[in-house]
Amino acid sequence: MAQSVKLSDDIMKIVRRESALQSRSVAGQITHWLRIGRAIEKGGSFDHARITAALAGEMGTTALTDEEKDVWIDGFVEKMGRPGPDENAYFERRRRLGLGVGLDKAGNLVREDGATDA
Repeated sequence: MAQSVKLSDDIMKIVRRESALQSRSVAGQITHWLRIGRAIEKGGSFDHARITAALAGEMGTTALTDEEKDVWIDGFVEKMGRPGPDENAYFERRRRLGLGVGLDKAGNLVREDGATDA
């Protein structure tokens, strides 16, 4: 069940700025920070720099503590949900060629003009 929380304008300005930089929703950014804070409070074996390094592929996830892995998996799932530059370029090329540009909810190939290959 969703609930409302009142935060100061100063805090919300920071949240909005960071959520835009990290390509997260405002709620997603607050949730992300909440999980990090919770992990820090639960254990002394949490290092956000290690999670960032694991997300960047600079270190393996096996070196992370259980608390760090909890935050890493959230970040990983979030990153995988966003297309990268190569993926954007690939679909832009397909659009220019008039080829399929994605799938609809039924799994049908969608073309730039909105037609599907059902």
